[in-house]
Amino acid sequence: MNMFQQVVATNDNVEACKDVNIAIMIAGHSRKDGLDTKDLMSKNVSIYKDVASVLEQHAAADCKVLVVTNPANTNALILKDFAPSIPEKNITCLTRLDHNIALSLIAEKIKVPVSDVKNIIIWGNHYLHRYPDINHATVTIKNEEKPVKERIGDDHWLKTEFITNVQQRGSALNRSQKAKNSALSCASAACDHIHDWVYGTPKGKWVSMGVYSDGSYGIPKDIIHSFLVKCEKGKWSIVQEKKCIQCLELIYAMVGLTIDALTREKMVLAAKDLQEEISMAKSCLD
Repeated sequence: MNMFQQVVATNDNVEACKDVNIAIMIAGHSRKDGLDTKDLMSKNVSIYKDVASVLEQHAAADCKVLVVTNPANTNALILKDFAPSIPEKNITCLTRLDHNIALSLIAEKIKVPVSDVKNIIIWGNHYLHRYPDINHATVTIKNEEKPVKERIGDDHWLKTEFITNVQQRGSALNRSQKAKNSALSCASAACDHIHDWVYGTPKGKWVSMGVYSDGSYGIPKDIIHSFLVKCEKGKWSIVQEKKCIQCLELIYAMVGLTIDALTREKMVLAAKDLQEEISMAKSCLD
């Protein structure tokens, strides 16, 4: 059955936000507009403060929000602060584009379909300090699942060219595919983000989402940071760091993920960068 019924094109925020269950925020100025960082932040803070007030008053109570426009983490945090009735777990930002680019680069390197690679993680923020972590990623070859790191066997490439290409939004991959418009990749990533959030991630698979930090992995609370998450029944949860738990047989076991020193360093750097950006955004509000 075709469930599609109607498209409403409007420049009225109230009409656009009335009773919406999912809001994908693509409004805002980007660095391409030639603005310096302070002016860029000031203009986007104003936009997201205003739209937050409208969502607060007119969106459905269970509205899920995805902020796409950069600086996405900070824009999402401003929106959260000015829409306090929307649950903090319902406000996210897009890092799935970087996640998808990382998957594509790994698949191209190994020469397998993208669908055979999983569990890459994007830590951090929307900009240069986002960090692609492949330490827990796997690739399936001839029905056998193997660690990506082991299969590639090229630490130099993984620590240099791979990271640079992800941070530069897959520029090398785009050139190789003669991509004409990165907006299509961004739109596809936004669809992936919402699809997995609403319908859930397959068992054993994680994805990257910019979500409100609860202090996991030592990331400061009260910022929106990219974590690895799994989704179920319309809710996301952060896949947790490895820790010791007591089993029923009174044996202690280690469960979760282990984070190496380099990844920890990159996560701290990204969090610091975000905190500085948030301070600038709040000064614009003042």
